[in-house]
Amino acid sequence: MKNRWKLALITVPLVALGVGFLGYMVATKTPPERKALVERAVDVRVIVAAERSVSPMVIGFGLASPARTYEAIAQVGGTVEYVNPDLEKGAILPAGSVLLRLSPADYDLAIAQALANIRAVEAVLTELEVSEKNQISALMIEKEAQALKVADLARVEKLFTRGAVSQNSLDDARALLLAQRQKVQAIENTLALLPTQREVQLQQTAVYQAALETAKLNLSRTELTLPFAARVASVSVEAGQYLSVGKTSAVLDGIDAAEVVAQVSVAELLVLLQSARPEAGTFSGDPTTMTQKLHELALSAEVQLLLGDDIVHWPAVVDRISDIIDQKTGTVGVILQVPTAYSGVEPGKRPPLAKGMFVRAILRAEPVTGIVVPRSALRSGQLLIAGDDNRLTLMPVTPFLVQDGIALITEGLEQGQQVVVSDVSPVISGLLLDVTQDDTLMAQLAAEGPSK
Repeated sequence: MKNRWKLALITVPLVALGVGFLGYMVATKTPPERKALVERAVDVRVIVAAERSVSPMVIGFGLASPARTYEAIAQVGGTVEYVNPDLEKGAILPAGSVLLRLSPADYDLAIAQALANIRAVEAVLTELEVSEKNQISALMIEKEAQALKVADLARVEKLFTRGAVSQNSLDDARALLLAQRQKVQAIENTLALLPTQREVQLQQTAVYQAALETAKLNLSRTELTLPFAARVASVSVEAGQYLSVGKTSAVLDGIDAAEVVAQVSVAELLVLLQSARPEAGTFSGDPTTMTQKLHELALSAEVQLLLGDDIVHWPAVVDRISDIIDQKTGTVGVILQVPTAYSGVEPGKRPPLAKGMFVRAILRAEPVTGIVVPRSALRSGQLLIAGDDNRLTLMPVTPFLVQDGIALITEGLEQGQQVVVSDVSPVISGLLLDVTQDDTLMAQLAAEGPSK
């Protein structure tokens, strides 16, 4: 009990002393210095809006193929008598080259047979002409004889009336006249049949003449000639071989032009068409309709072959749209014509646009003028603008074209405005900004945006 009192007597004065000292220190200490609240600027990168011309384009890939292919198909059968020594796979032959020649013996005989038949008919016609002349002469004679018989009958009838001759004499005179008339009638019948016989022979001549023309045509078909300059793709014939009708002896690919069926996105192609013709509204996805629209638009095209670090270019013409849309990939084939597939060939540097090459195709519309900004600068249909007072402004925009890494703005955004291209958090209208111009990005946009 005494110990507790001693502990209380010692503790209470110490606590009171500590509280008093703390109160003294608080009452006599100088208060902390107050600082005024200052707004903090957010660091951002910007680009200065400037007008540029951009060509709306779409990129596709496809295989090159010859625009024309010639298949040397036998129209007549026969033994191969001659094969062009240059008719070998990979060789290039000029237009007019004789590829092969079949034996003409059978067709020469057919021509001779047709000519003989024609000459035989001509002989029959000559015979009919002579016969007609003879029959006409004979008819004149028989008619003169008939006139005599008529006069003789008239004389006998007069004598019979007088009773000078008998009935038998009158009947004999009449019988002679009838016999004479029968001769005249027979000759007239023969003459009447001559035009029909002549017509039959003329028709037979036409048949033989057609056979002659067919034989001559078949003879001309024994020689297969190349209609245009081409490269040999395959050969399946040799001299001495019998070539049957309808068999393909060789396949050659034309070198004057090539085609590329570039597979491009249907959605991107529609955007390209609408960019080239905004007033046309929504284009149909029907290939026939799109082909008609392509012909109405001033689209340019280019085919590129990637050779390591080098790119070989060929100008192309947009020809048509294929009739099939791939439902899996959403692509359609745009068929390009390349008229200079074999022009400017340099061994080791510039190859020809040969069959089977995998190439890139670029379709471009007429350039459109607007302000180019990075695609990433668009945030939910808005651009972040740094105003003259370095305050953040939200500008709703509708891009005319979004292509690769850029967006083309034709309405709303003006030249000279500062577009924020870096991330801002939080995005609050009126936010104070610390602006730094991104010269590197502006140079990239200048290189990427304009039409090439």
